[in-house]
Amino acid sequence: MKNDLVDPVYFARLAQQDPADVCRRTGCTCDAAAGTFGLAVWGRPYVVDPRQGRIFCTGPDPEPLHPYFDLFAVHYLLSATQIPPAGQWISEKDIPGGPTFFRGPHAVPTHVIASRFDGDIQGFTRRCAHYGGTELALADAAFSFFITPRVPVAVLLWQGDAEFPAEAKLLYDATIGRHLALDIVYALAVGVCEQLGR
Repeated sequence: MKNDLVDPVYFARLAQQDPADVCRRTGCTCDAAAGTFGLAVWGRPYVVDPRQGRIFCTGPDPEPLHPYFDLFAVHYLLSATQIPPAGQWISEKDIPGGPTFFRGPHAVPTHVIASRFDGDIQGFTRRCAHYGGTELALADAAFSFFITPRVPVAVLLWQGDAEFPAEAKLLYDATIGRHLALDIVYALAVGVCEQLGR
């Protein structure tokens, strides 16, 4: 299925890339004969077909990912670099240009997660485990995910009480700005929030 969120120009650019270089940079696989790339997105096997301009899941799990993950996946294949995660968590405001970009219409919608799991830490834990999260000793509950091989994301949840509502936060590996432009980080963040909070 084609996703109108992904401009065909990006598929065209991907089709012109050296497949070996794309695989080396991103940790994906390629089928040279078919001209396609295989990429695990949040643990699900996806095929990106730049010639046909489409992305589809090949796994048995029928649950679709948020449409923004298609946008993220194509840009990840175009721009990710061959560097390992730094192992240091940062917020979107720590990314160069982030304080200006991630506000107003580009504020990360973590309220979707906070409102969904307010008073339900166990539900949050089950949801994160469903997506293969690794538990972290942060907040009241927190999990990290490898959304793609080079892009870990952490999701933190603080339980609400009589004085303060529940709060959620996304953190990214410190290398995120070397892989993705700010608008694609935003697409990734929205996808994560909507996927966990729906």
